[in-house]
Amino acid sequence: MNHEPIGSVREVEDLIKARYPLIYVVSSEEARVEKSLREFALKKERKLAAWSITRGFVTLAGDHRGGDVKDPLKALDHIAGVEGKAIFVLRDFHAYLDNPQVVRKLRDLAHDLPRKSQKNVILLSPVLKMPPELEKEISVIDWDLPDRPEIDAIIGRMLQELPAGVEPGVAADANGRERIVEAALGLTYGEVENVFAKSIVRAKTFDIPTILGEKKHIIRKSGILEYYEAQESLEDIGGLEVLKGWLQKRRNAFTHKAREFGLPLPKGILLIGVPGCGKSLTAKAVGAAWQMPLLRLDVGKIFGGLVGSSEENIRKVIKTAEAIAPAVLWLDEMEKGFSGTGSSNMSDGGTTSRVFGTFVTWLQEKTAPVFVIATANNVHQLPPELLRKGRFDEIFFVDLPTREERKNILEIHLRKKKRDPSTLDLNRVVDAMPEFSGAEVEQAVVSALYDAFDADRDLEADGLLASVREVVPLAVTMKEGIDAMREWAKTRARPASMGNEKPKTDRFAVADSAGGRRIEV
Repeated sequence: MNHEPIGSVREVEDLIKARYPLIYVVSSEEARVEKSLREFALKKERKLAAWSITRGFVTLAGDHRGGDVKDPLKALDHIAGVEGKAIFVLRDFHAYLDNPQVVRKLRDLAHDLPRKSQKNVILLSPVLKMPPELEKEISVIDWDLPDRPEIDAIIGRMLQELPAGVEPGVAADANGRERIVEAALGLTYGEVENVFAKSIVRAKTFDIPTILGEKKHIIRKSGILEYYEAQESLEDIGGLEVLKGWLQKRRNAFTHKAREFGLPLPKGILLIGVPGCGKSLTAKAVGAAWQMPLLRLDVGKIFGGLVGSSEENIRKVIKTAEAIAPAVLWLDEMEKGFSGTGSSNMSDGGTTSRVFGTFVTWLQEKTAPVFVIATANNVHQLPPELLRKGRFDEIFFVDLPTREERKNILEIHLRKKKRDPSTLDLNRVVDAMPEFSGAEVEQAVVSALYDAFDADRDLEADGLLASVREVVPLAVTMKEGIDAMREWAKTRARPASMGNEKPKTDRFAVADSAGGRRIEV
């Protein structure tokens, strides 16, 4: 039987009614949590008081006289002596859990409260700090961030309060309003209000890029993920029409309309292929094209020095990505991080295997709108568990570009360098680079521009040809590896391009280091 996930508000209310004595709520939104507890206390006719080291006890609901008790131990003694139904919130109490007397007193409360009275103690803190002695005594709840209806309500309230000269912009229609809501998901209630206000001041409307920019602060604090400012677009990718078409069809797959239509959330894609052929560029372009935050994960940063820190790091990555979802999570050259899973038990005590297991389980079971783009240059180093169906929606093989794709790539880079491709005879240049990758095409253009600048002349086709002759393509130096990868991809991956030229196995054009002549091998 399938059950809808229970929200944190309902979870805490159920624990209170079930007489759980100690509840640990992890949230930085103190006011929002206490507002929800106050509504519950008033409905159930319970006293509600909050304690802090600076103010002692403050009554939030009902009639509670706590006095000026600022010492944490005395505060717990006071709670033990209160009669009747009551809920006590201990603000930032994690700071005192190093004190063995405080820990022992909390354990005493955990044993006494259920038998003696209907009282609950809620430790409210932005961080989780759990002494081993309390692990079996306290129930931990992560307080949910504002959901879609809450953010939509903020937009509705702010639309009614818009100052003169400010236009609702994309918030005027249902689709635009939904995009604003999605952009704000993962922010706290206060952060949502603040970034909407900043957007209105800066852009005189609800500006999605401004809202997305606010999420950079969350990513920076994680220390493992990197918020990538994507400037690329799908038009900047030469060729790969099959892959680009697949991505275009899923551009609106994260909307509420898609859910009503019956579409599942896209999980992600694995891009395997020749280095320098557009895998990383595709990941960058998806974030910009879908107007979603692009998070780059350096798998090497997960494996910290302390025992247990690697497992905690991967959980933090998952939690952060889900908190700001919908988002694109990009794992570049994934085989370098997870290639040692087979020998992990002997080499690192099983750390790599546990981290990898946590990641692939999340990849399989995740319900948050996090689209994963993983890239790999060496498929033979990837764990086989990663390649089985269900982990990714599709596995694409990115091969060397065809002749038409090379011409397209060449034109793109010339336009980026402020040159008109139509003024150059590009056919001769394209024919001279039969096994070039996209990165090698770009490097040939850059090299030709340096030569032209040094000679105080403009870029010419002959100059491009001279630069091409100086490049030894990767297809020559890694011929055996590329052939093996192509053979593997024939039955295990989907081609990212419409059609590729037949691989050249007997003739390669390389540069003679002495005279720059073309030599056929």
